Amino acid sequence: MPLVRIDLARGKSVAQRQTIGDVIYNAMIATINVPKDDRFQIITEHAPDDLIVDKTYLGIQRTADCVLIQITLNEGRTVEQKQTFYKAIVDGLHERLGMRREDVFINLVEVRKENWSFGNGEAQYVT
Repeated sequence: MPLVRIDLARGKSVAQRQTIGDVIYNAMIATINVPKDDRFQIITEHAPDDLIVDKTYLGIQRTADCVLIQITLNEGRTVEQKQTFYKAIVDGLHERLGMRREDVFINLVEVRKENWSFGNGEAQYVT
C-alpha cells in the first residue's frame, strides 16, 4: 500500500538507485508492517538547480546529495513505529551506500484505506 517517491540529484548509478529502493522497502517490511511484495516506488533524478534543499534547516548540515523520500501510506502507525522506520532507512542507506545520515529527508503522508486503487478501478481495501 505505500507509494514511495524518491527524489535525488542526477548522477546516481542504477545500482545505487536500486539499493535506495531496497533499503526503504526492507525497512517498511521490518518496522511498519508492510506486506511482502507491496512495492510501488518512483525514483526521479533531478538537475542540481531543480532540487532545492535548505543546507542548514533545524541545524542539520545537508549537502547536494540529499535524498528526499516521500511515502504515502495508510494512517495508523504509532510515533514509535515511525521513528524506528526513519532510523532503519537512515542506518540502511549509511551502511549500504555510505550516505550521510544528514542527507536523508523523509516525509510520510498518511491517508485512509479507501484512497487506494491497485487496478481494475476498484478500492481493494474497502470492505
